[in-house]
Amino acid sequence: MFSAVDQYFRCADLSLDFVTRGVLSKDPGFFCFGPNTICYGRSTAGFLSQRADKPLYDAFGDTSVDGSTVYLPFNLGEIVENLRAERYISRKSGRHGTRSQRLVWHIYYSIRPLLPLGVRKYLHRIHLSDWNDIPFPRWPVDSTVDDLFKTVLSLLLESKGLKEIPFVWFWPDGADACSIMTHDVEAEPGKQYISQLMDMDDSFDIPASFQIVPEKRYTVERELLESIKSRGFEVNVQDLDHDGRLFQDKNEFTKRARKINRYAREYDATGFRSAILYRNQDWYHLLDFEYDMSVPNVAHLDPQRGGCCTVMPYFVGDILELPVTTTQDHSLFHVLSLHSLELWKQQTEMILNKHGLISFIIHPDYIISERAQNTYRSLLQYLKTLRSERNVWFALPGEVNRWWRQRNKMTVTKDGGKWLIEGAGHERARLAFATLEGDRLIYKLPERVCSSV
Repeated sequence: MFSAVDQYFRCADLSLDFVTRGVLSKDPGFFCFGPNTICYGRSTAGFLSQRADKPLYDAFGDTSVDGSTVYLPFNLGEIVENLRAERYISRKSGRHGTRSQRLVWHIYYSIRPLLPLGVRKYLHRIHLSDWNDIPFPRWPVDSTVDDLFKTVLSLLLESKGLKEIPFVWFWPDGADACSIMTHDVEAEPGKQYISQLMDMDDSFDIPASFQIVPEKRYTVERELLESIKSRGFEVNVQDLDHDGRLFQDKNEFTKRARKINRYAREYDATGFRSAILYRNQDWYHLLDFEYDMSVPNVAHLDPQRGGCCTVMPYFVGDILELPVTTTQDHSLFHVLSLHSLELWKQQTEMILNKHGLISFIIHPDYIISERAQNTYRSLLQYLKTLRSERNVWFALPGEVNRWWRQRNKMTVTKDGGKWLIEGAGHERARLAFATLEGDRLIYKLPERVCSSV
């Protein structure tokens, strides 16, 4: 069970032991682990609820420490997997809602190409009107997985009688957090705006990736791809034809995945994003990509509800997931009818407090108007300030993928009484220490404290 914690922290090997005490329930459900951490899965204690907005049993009281062993009333790896893979979504409603909702969904995407943008905006607002009533994941940023890992690491410190545990810091060169900018090119107007958008990003020295739809939406010329790459930007594949049906049927997905993989080789792309953030992480093994960017942290404002409940990258088999941790520009502008930075700033501060990945989706198609451009420029200026004042690493998604894969293979060892990091890329890695101050776990790097809420 320690492997889940080890993959997250890359701790020193201190023989840290977890044991599930008791017989796990047959069926999963919601419960708490402490007052603010909602979990979903099987448990050996208390009662399980089928809804997150009902009274929940707090299983923390059923945790015990005996010598160097921590006894938990659940399987930690299972709970983390359930949250990241969104397995807490009701089986009755399915991935796209109830049966009647799925019928409406099918009709909508059949006629969507014929609908004016104004009509689509209106329908989106109606469909997502209940977004603020969803109790779980927590809006506007959910860090349940990250909080759960911190809680169990605190228990480990207690069980071993340790003052601190060394681990590989999350980001290279001791950065406090990481930020990526991504641009999904949906239609011809967005394609025509790519060059201007690159100029805008360049003026603030913000790297970005462009996700290109291979079929039907617009013609993808080799010159377009080369023009993006030659300026230091990144090209990734976005879906196949953006019709909203990629994950509707397993057999159809398998056929489309073959085409998508061919385009990945043609574009020399290592990253993928699905249209409209529709997803099924159980099928990702059919995609030949190193990383994906299709899973929201909190999906209240997306047609497919759910969320991975973490602000950190995580592996889905061999694919690294870079979660979408902030609200898309489309949702901000056209669902919430906002053109201010307040929500983005709130989400960014919450992610910074967890030292996580701050990821944005900005569509060229939706920032052509002067008002939207001004909002985006204000965001770029804000991000530029974060780089200089908050020690945030701004990177291309491919760079984050390469770093996280290197970090995943690093080890912390002791040589002559001194802790060292070993493995490819260790030159940029920083040794950090998780330590308890009272009942609060904080992170420390040499010379500074990186407190985490």
